[in-house]
Amino acid sequence: MSLLFIGIDPNTGDHESPTVWADLGKKELVLQGWRADPELEAECGALQLPGHAAGIPDTEAVIRIPARMVHMVREACDVVERAADLP
Repeated sequence: MSLLFIGIDPNTGDHESPTVWADLGKKELVLQGWRADPELEAECGALQLPGHAAGIPDTEAVIRIPARMVHMVREACDVVERAADLP
C-alpha cells in the first residue's frame, strides 16, 4: 500500500487522532475518524436512497471527521484524483 499522509486533526490529544491519507496505489481516500454512535449509525442505515440497500454492510463503517479537517479531505481528494490520471 502506498499511503501518503495528508494530515491529522490539529486538536488531537493523546488518545484521539482522526487522520487523512491518500492511497496512491488504489487511488482511494483513507480516513480514520471517530466511530459513529448507535443513533447516528441507525439513522444512516435507515435512509432509503436510490440504488442503495438499507443498512450498513459489515465491511463498511460510519465515521465522523471534524469540520476543521475539511481542507485535509479536499487535499486528499485532489491527490487521489491526480493519481487516477496516471497509468
